[in-house]
Amino acid sequence: MPKVLVSDPIEQVGLDLLAQVAQVDVQTNLSPAELVAIIPGYDALMIRSGTRVTAEVIAAANQLKIIGRAGVGVDNVDVPAATRKGIVVVNSPEGNTIAAAEHTLAMMLSLARHIPDANVSLKSGAWERKPFTGVEVYKKALGVIGLGKIGSHVATVARALGMRILAYDPYLSIERAEQLGCRLVELDVLFSESDFITLHLPKTPETQHLINAAALAKMKPTCRIINCARGGIIDEAALAAALKAGKLGGAALDVFETEPLRESPLKDLGLETILTPHLGASTEEAQANVAIDVAEQIRDVLLGLPARSAVNIPGLRPDVLEKLTPYMQLAETLGNLVGQLAGGRVESLEVRLQGELATNDSQPIVIAALKGLLSPALRERVNYVNAGLEAKERGIRVVETRDSDERDYTGSLQLIAKGPLETRSVTGALLGADELRITSIDDFPINVPPTRYMLLTVHRDMPGIIGKIGSLLGSFNVNIASMQVGRKLVRGDAVMVLSIDDPLPEGLLTEITKVSGIRDAYIVNL
Repeated sequence: MPKVLVSDPIEQVGLDLLAQVAQVDVQTNLSPAELVAIIPGYDALMIRSGTRVTAEVIAAANQLKIIGRAGVGVDNVDVPAATRKGIVVVNSPEGNTIAAAEHTLAMMLSLARHIPDANVSLKSGAWERKPFTGVEVYKKALGVIGLGKIGSHVATVARALGMRILAYDPYLSIERAEQLGCRLVELDVLFSESDFITLHLPKTPETQHLINAAALAKMKPTCRIINCARGGIIDEAALAAALKAGKLGGAALDVFETEPLRESPLKDLGLETILTPHLGASTEEAQANVAIDVAEQIRDVLLGLPARSAVNIPGLRPDVLEKLTPYMQLAETLGNLVGQLAGGRVESLEVRLQGELATNDSQPIVIAALKGLLSPALRERVNYVNAGLEAKERGIRVVETRDSDERDYTGSLQLIAKGPLETRSVTGALLGADELRITSIDDFPINVPPTRYMLLTVHRDMPGIIGKIGSLLGSFNVNIASMQVGRKLVRGDAVMVLSIDDPLPEGLLTEITKVSGIRDAYIVNL
């Protein structure tokens, strides 16, 4: 009988489910050395956030088939190490959706009506009403930043409360926003018009301190902010300063930059703040949901079935995986590229499988393309399993076409991203077994390997432009690793792709667009 190690507290309903197919050993509070010592004897490992599954643990796990995280994140698991060893890593991406959304709404209403402070006042023996005069949410504008599962549910309930919904999500289509009853706006508009603002974003380099002093200065002095998503999205020092100065109406936070929260200027504020200790997923139902979800997936894998929420490559036979992995890498790279060229706002993605690729299983390739398309915005939240659902929730239609005719390569892949204002396309192929090539951009023929930092320009094919761009980059100490130009007609439009060694310095892109003949310029980070 298979053996499952449970190293963090898990709801009994999950343990009972696993016990039907395996021997379940519950051993919590293991030291790293103890975990390394005992993991070789187990087929599955079930954890929450307390256990760190390091590369050392995975190296010792000689018969481990699956790691199940009863929760959303997997930041305490070395996923690349597990993938290299063929271990499936699963989580429960939807188990706490309702809990987190309801906690957000509870925080908003508590902040509007000063419920926590009124409760403390009454229990201390007072009977005061005037200090706790609140505001109604009816007909107020709620700004929702991030319209994933949780943000969408918050928006739906808030509409039922009579609120007007402003939404910012660069990967949400206008059609999907209309279905949710939201008005899509840019961040500055959301900041300036909202009476309440709620955050539903992952923490990434782009969202770190998204709500900073400059953003707070654009908000109404009566605006109230709620964050039940991730700590670090709000600059807490800037938030405290704005609240103390009376430049903001209030804030309700469930997550913080450093947890547990120790010393913080937010603790010194009164009615303006509500602080809770990361309770977003802390409901009986959510704890049971994630336990059941992950236990079912561990059970399925032990029985030889695919997992439904794997965060690494799911459910493919080893022989199929070996053949498709290079094409999945190609699809993810092209999806990332076309998404950046399209500026994020994509309403449909056409996936064209060409040549011998048209005869293969297309689903993993389509999913990999969607993962690449959404990765710049969602980072670790998007994976090979949920990419299709994330795209569907954002109203991105997927069209798959096949063309078995041979071209310059035996198998190639084209992605066409259509947005409200423009259509962008990229094509790629494999050179040899696993060497990726970008072979066209917007039908301009090129042949370049994708690199981390790339500069793309659309320009008139005329003498002097390439030299001017090279000189401009040199003046900013930017080193060019490679360069290629693609054109359709002599003296017509052309595309230039430059691989550069470092990120483009601030302000340089603006200078490039000023060069005579340059129509557009893009920074791409792969």
